[in-house]
Amino acid sequence: MFDIKKTEVQWGGKTLTLETGRVARQADGAVLATLGETVVLCAVTAARSVKEGQDFFPLTVHYQEKYSAAGRIPGGFFKRERGATEKETLTSRLIDRPIRPLFPEGFYNEINVICQVLSYDGENEPDVLAMVAASAALTISGVPFMGPIGAARVGYIEGEYILNPTQEQIKAGDLDLVVAATGNAVMMVESEAKELSEDVMLGAVQFAHKACREAVNAIIDLAEKAAKDPWEMAAQADLSAAKDKLKKLIGKDIAAAYKVTDKSKRSGLLNEARAKGKTAFADAAPQDQMAAGKLMKKLEAEIVRTAILKDGSRIDGRTTTQIRPIEAMVHFLPRAHGSALFTRGETQSICSTTLGTKDAEQMIDGLSGLSYERFMLHYNFPPYSVGEVGRFGAPGRREVGHGKLAWRALHPVLPSVEEFPYTVRVLSDITESNGSSSMATVCGGSLSMMDAGVPLKRPVSGIAMGLILEGKNFAVLSDILGDEDHLGDMDFKVAGTSEGITTMQMDIKIAGITEEIMKAALAQAKEGRAHILEEMAKALTGVGELSAHAPRIETMSVPKDKIRDVIGTGGKVIREIVATTGAKVDIEDDGTVKISSSDPEKIAAARKWIEGITMEAEVGKVYTGKVASMVDFGAFVTFMPGKDGLVHISEIKNERVAKVSDVLTEGQEVKVKVLEIDGRGKVRLSMRVVDQETGTELEDTRPAREPREGGDRPDRGDRPRGDRRREGGPGGGGDRGPRREGGDRGPRREGGDRGPRREPSAGGDEAPAPFAPAFLNRDDD
Repeated sequence: MFDIKKTEVQWGGKTLTLETGRVARQADGAVLATLGETVVLCAVTAARSVKEGQDFFPLTVHYQEKYSAAGRIPGGFFKRERGATEKETLTSRLIDRPIRPLFPEGFYNEINVICQVLSYDGENEPDVLAMVAASAALTISGVPFMGPIGAARVGYIEGEYILNPTQEQIKAGDLDLVVAATGNAVMMVESEAKELSEDVMLGAVQFAHKACREAVNAIIDLAEKAAKDPWEMAAQADLSAAKDKLKKLIGKDIAAAYKVTDKSKRSGLLNEARAKGKTAFADAAPQDQMAAGKLMKKLEAEIVRTAILKDGSRIDGRTTTQIRPIEAMVHFLPRAHGSALFTRGETQSICSTTLGTKDAEQMIDGLSGLSYERFMLHYNFPPYSVGEVGRFGAPGRREVGHGKLAWRALHPVLPSVEEFPYTVRVLSDITESNGSSSMATVCGGSLSMMDAGVPLKRPVSGIAMGLILEGKNFAVLSDILGDEDHLGDMDFKVAGTSEGITTMQMDIKIAGITEEIMKAALAQAKEGRAHILEEMAKALTGVGELSAHAPRIETMSVPKDKIRDVIGTGGKVIREIVATTGAKVDIEDDGTVKISSSDPEKIAAARKWIEGITMEAEVGKVYTGKVASMVDFGAFVTFMPGKDGLVHISEIKNERVAKVSDVLTEGQEVKVKVLEIDGRGKVRLSMRVVDQETGTELEDTRPAREPREGGDRPDRGDRPRGDRRREGGPGGGGDRGPRREGGDRGPRREGGDRGPRREPSAGGDEAPAPFAPAFLNRDDD
């Protein structure tokens, strides 16, 4: 029933399997790729005809992670996969970027590439596997794809490169680099590094390229068994005559326009030249008019590229290594926690940094489960930044990709959560764009975080490099313009500190570049980054203090067995702390407590409260408290946060107190001394031995009781024997005088004889002992 074709290869110590013919058989090409227990299905479909008037290549790549692949049910209200997550968007771009240049010029048939993660083992990452599967599916589909490409991820731990590392190895190492390449040349690079040198980064790319060749060979082996017949491409019309006609008509106008440094004026002159060229083909057929438009773009590229290669003359008159003028300033926005305005030539970014507490972290629901991110960077590219009218709304794939690139550049220099317990969000709004707004975001983001008081290890700068390649001749361009990006062959972005590279991204518009070109680009980029760092340093004078508008966060630790007391039943205590003090309080499982507020006094109040809850009361120490409640036999006083003790009526004053309410009121501030803490944690307090004005201890002037002879009780006065209850509390719990130390009730009779039992009084049975300490019978704490 199934005509299954399969190939297997040992790849990084594991078996890579590529299979076709079992599933998705109606697609033009479908490959099931397996590495370990991670399985990705990629299906390719292509339209057989081109829409009339279409003059672009509509390639669409979708990457989707099925939660069932990891045995999970999606979180949230909707229990199914919905819109693309950030990771899915980034992986879709990761697949798109290296395959797009490998379709022939003039091929405009619509193509869908859909990659779905069907199984995930938590060890082998599906994104690189999806890149290999997409390349294999295109190769066997029959569409004119000049591949295949391979892909590989590289880690770097203790001076050793690791092929396709796990997430744990990436976190433990210094590098996370993904490379896509044909058998001969590198097509795409994406990375995050912890300040590594150019040599280490270049070595990682070469190591990855070798692994890519192994994947390419596996795809070729599968294609030899299962590839469909290649499509027949229509012969391209000879347009040389039309090109010569346009060159004579508007060639000089285009050359003159590209000598104007101002982008707006240059664009105006180019539009006039294009309009002049269109008039020459006004009476031609629609297809010829469309072809003329393409020819004008080729003519522009030819003029610009020739000038650079022959004369070293760039569009704005700079040399190949020269950086545009830079202006940087911090504290651009008065109320933001940190802000910066970074301008390089006609590219400009307003970056703002906001500091938050732990509850502002971003929750991420993915195949690996729930995770939390404390650093976010969001990039916006409004249409006015390039002087155009366009859609303004939710960020597209480009914005997500550019923001993640800047995130990777800045993430390695962030302080640890122990050093800086804040959630950090950087927002980049591009207000002008003419080349490398993502690298402007890196520079502006670094400045704005330092303005907010984030203790970065070092400032980070970024630069975009370009390439003009004709045969064996090439020129690497520093700090490329937008037009140089469009008309050139490479977009190579490098960011880092004075100590090394933190991110490197490369996209190629031709069939790959060589090691020689990449080495030259890295060396030239290093010089450019150093120059930009020098310009940034001019704006950093006085930066370093935490913003006055940012919340302060203080960290303290409580014993694990006290976490429950700080939180309280159902969170009652911690909510009361927050509501009363106005500070935010976060407590973690290890006992770490983070207290945050923009007001230091609120933090101090919350800290004191928590310290009071976790501290143990000391016998003999004087505390200031408030009367929480009153009962007939005394008053309960909150003398430490969350801790109450009983001041018995006999311990309020030295003289006899008839009613507690005659002396105390609820909420009254009093000073008390801890007399005793029993085995159950119940606390007995005294007011009478403390000066209520100064809080100093007083000498206990109450006469001590004489020991009872024969165990007789002290004289009870003239009370009738029938009424043994004292005034002042349940059962007459009146004034007993000072309690004997240690609870001693006098010498016990030998053999335990308490003397002759008294006869029942005239008033009835004898009442129970009035003070068996009543506060021990209190139900609450």
